[in-house]
Amino acid sequence: MNSYLLAFKSGFGFLSTIPVGISMEGIDELMKKIFFYPVVGAVLGLLIGAAAYIGQAIFPASILAALIMAVIYYLTGFNHLDGVTDIGDGFMAHGSLEKKIKALKDTTLGTGGVSFCILLLLTLYGSIRAVLEEGTAASGSDLPLLLFAAMFIAEVSAKQSMLTIAAFGKPIPPPKDQAYPGLGAMTINGATRKNFLIGFTFGAVVCSLPFGFIGLLPYLAACISSLVLLNRSYAHFGGLNGDGIGTANEIGRVAALITIAIILKLTINGNLGGMEWTLL
Repeated sequence: MNSYLLAFKSGFGFLSTIPVGISMEGIDELMKKIFFYPVVGAVLGLLIGAAAYIGQAIFPASILAALIMAVIYYLTGFNHLDGVTDIGDGFMAHGSLEKKIKALKDTTLGTGGVSFCILLLLTLYGSIRAVLEEGTAASGSDLPLLLFAAMFIAEVSAKQSMLTIAAFGKPIPPPKDQAYPGLGAMTINGATRKNFLIGFTFGAVVCSLPFGFIGLLPYLAACISSLVLLNRSYAHFGGLNGDGIGTANEIGRVAALITIAIILKLTINGNLGGMEWTLL
């Protein structure tokens, strides 16, 4: 199989629940061509956006927001949320760097992990509701298309957040008895400057398609959020692992949606000069 096709296919096996099959050979190819992360995000974003578009005509906003969340996790799985809980436990652990890393890698779930996960899910729900409410006021009958585009941009941004944090991060030193690098280290090693720039450029182009340069703002906000998370990961653990990369995905999605909601609100209030959100 062509290496690019194998990497693209493995991207869905690694980043989604779509049953395409996955192998170590496929993982190796994906890590060499990790710029496929936002490409996979674009396909997932189209599916999530389509579900939001259809659902908007049927369900009230409060129920629709919850259903969109269900679609997101049905398609992407809960692996990245597991990273959020691990990061939460590590952040909340007291003591030395070694104790924090131990809490990070511990398989038990603590209060910090539960709290971080609940806050993340509440913020995701609230950001979707905000896009729905502000979008209704700003776009009126164009809301279904706006919601479709918002979910598309958010998912591309989420996957680019993973690539961004990996590109600028350094792995946490592995235990002495670990013979092979973990998936986090493999992701970081694959996120070369070239792969980052290819992925970033692709993401920037597709996110600008619906709304022009406005679509770049949530995309950039998501990337910045991953760098903030990287800073905190360095402060607590001295490096980055797969849990931090997965957390960047979840926070990046929320950061993009919050940014979209803020822009919509500013548009309504006239602070952006009456700028209209219309699909190009």
